[in-house]
Amino acid sequence: MFDAPASPAQRAAPERDLRLELSGLSLAIDGQVWIRDINLTLAPSGITVLMGANGAGKSLLLRLLHGLVPPSAGAILWGGEPMSERLRRRQALVFQKPVLLRRSVAGNIDFALAARGRRDRARRDALLSHVGLLAHAGRPARLLSGGEQQRLAIARALATDPEVLFLDEPTASLDPASVLVIQEIVRAARDAGTRILFVSHDAAQARRLADDVVFLHDGALVEHGPAEAFFARPSSAVARDYLAGRIVV
Repeated sequence: MFDAPASPAQRAAPERDLRLELSGLSLAIDGQVWIRDINLTLAPSGITVLMGANGAGKSLLLRLLHGLVPPSAGAILWGGEPMSERLRRRQALVFQKPVLLRRSVAGNIDFALAARGRRDRARRDALLSHVGLLAHAGRPARLLSGGEQQRLAIARALATDPEVLFLDEPTASLDPASVLVIQEIVRAARDAGTRILFVSHDAAQARRLADDVVFLHDGALVEHGPAEAFFARPSSAVARDYLAGRIVV
């Protein structure tokens, strides 16, 4: 079920430079600083999990990286290029709460494919099968369960053949079975060549998924490194407290 169908973009461009470089990235809104002078380089592949307490800046950073919010200062470079509409079209973002069209399950995928100038029933059905929703293709999307809606939202994002997929706490408030299914879909997307940036407050989930971890606190980058090293030996007191379940302020 979770062998992701190879997309045309993946077949055409097997070696893409998706390296992300942040230099002095900051965001202030109405005098309040939300992101503080972040300098960071991320490798061009894998699953990066963004972690930190509520209010750490994880979701805002994701929106900055996707070009939805302009930074107050600093630079965001993807493969050496500043953010542009062309780059944004090579990315996709799935929110914590699925935003679905008032159409059938299949119609949501058809819309995403048409936005890329394609009408490809085989590709649509392969994606729905991949996320376990082919049997529900004709159902109204908004009548699906919460977990099914999120799986459809991810399938619709994958229909655009993104080189980078942003996931903002996609399994929050879902039942354990749905969480496991979505995690397998995310791993399959990574294995098929899609770069994943995944916001999660769940340390156990991050242990299961992450290739590397970006840990934020109060809008600042505190740690970044391989997941195994981060969970075994976090270098900062705030990360150690967070992983121990202590309240971090």
